[in-house]
Amino acid sequence: METRKRIERDTVGSLEIAPEAYYGVQSKRAEHNFPITGQKLRREMIVSLAKVKKASAKANKRAGTLDEKRCEAIIQACEEIIAGQFHDHFITDPIQGGAGTSANMNANEVIANRATEILGGELGSYDPVHPNDHVNMSQSTNDVFPTAGKLTVLHLIDDMLPKLKDLEKALRAKAAEFHDIIRVGYTQLQDAVPMRLGQSFKAYAEALKRDIGQIEEVKKYMYVNNMGGTAIGSGINASKEYMEVINECLREVVGYPMETAADLFDGTQNLDAFVLVSAAIKTCAVSLSKMSNDLRLMSSGPRAGYSIINLPPRQNGSSIMPGKVNPVIPEVVSQVAFNIIGNDVTITMCAEGGQFELNAFEPVLFYNLFESIESLGQAALTLRVNCVEGISANEKKITELLENSLIMITALCPHIGYTKAAEIAKMAMEEEATVREVVLRETDFTEDDLDKILDPEALADSE
Repeated sequence: METRKRIERDTVGSLEIAPEAYYGVQSKRAEHNFPITGQKLRREMIVSLAKVKKASAKANKRAGTLDEKRCEAIIQACEEIIAGQFHDHFITDPIQGGAGTSANMNANEVIANRATEILGGELGSYDPVHPNDHVNMSQSTNDVFPTAGKLTVLHLIDDMLPKLKDLEKALRAKAAEFHDIIRVGYTQLQDAVPMRLGQSFKAYAEALKRDIGQIEEVKKYMYVNNMGGTAIGSGINASKEYMEVINECLREVVGYPMETAADLFDGTQNLDAFVLVSAAIKTCAVSLSKMSNDLRLMSSGPRAGYSIINLPPRQNGSSIMPGKVNPVIPEVVSQVAFNIIGNDVTITMCAEGGQFELNAFEPVLFYNLFESIESLGQAALTLRVNCVEGISANEKKITELLENSLIMITALCPHIGYTKAAEIAKMAMEEEATVREVVLRETDFTEDDLDKILDPEALADSE
């Protein structure tokens, strides 16, 4: 039996396509040209592309440029893709040349083939639904691809934010749990002044709350899009009626308050909004990494380090040292932060690297930004579940360090002056005596006086 073949042609030439494939020649050519990451377009981006195509079909129908039969078939195909079907027919690498044209055409071809099939046509015939003439009507890669990218960013942020907020709640719970525990505070890794262990965790929660607010704030820049601008912002090949209704249709499909850019040329060529989003994600990653540094230090030891808190043991720490348990969760959070910082550099260079009326580097920008958002959420999740919620205080070690430190001397400065206080600290250090012992010997203070002046709880309270 002769195997059925399917040959498709484009301006470059012809290619043989698998008869059952919903993608077409331009998708296949991109698969050959861009074997970069070994990955395919991520699920969220595929869904976002389908949502843009669905909204465009609705807008073209309202504008009177797309007949109802083709419109309904395109919408059905898009809805099936949004529901998770045909994703294995999106075969282009996420990093690709052409400013996202391959990804856009992959969506156009899959939707056109499925819509054609719905209307009784054969795959690859593009009759009665054509990928360019009908699915891509009134559009260009240059407005579709960035808009789909923004929708994906919004989706990923909405998935990430609850993970960050849950971590903030866990940190506040630890702040309350550790409120009554007074520890040595450190500056530059040296003994400083007393503080509550709970104050450390409250500070982490406050930084995270601020970062969450910044991430929520930058979402508004993702609502602004350049749909209707087509190739460079001039709206060529898009009807006036389409341009007037496309964002209304987009809002209906995606549920976000999407709006048309005030200047479509600006909206097409400038990617600074993505730099703002990346900066907010990076800032939060930096906060989590700084927190992770502290958790590693506070739990160091367990017998030869600070060891003022205990992290929940998660796995063996060594293949050669029995009993060793490492702070693997804070370690992985910092590694995520390092990667996000690197991604932010890439995103910055992408935004800077555009020329004239288009930026061709959105594919790698999206690849890195999507990864940053998703990995930050997952890092927050594992930090909460596998670390923060299980932290306990080593109160015996905390008390021992507090009693043996010289940090109380700072409280004496208003009473005896900085110079005298420094002399007492030096004597206590050289004699390996406590501050209290030296003060009682070298000054006229009584035990009752020192009980009031050197009360750790009073010294720790800043609230």
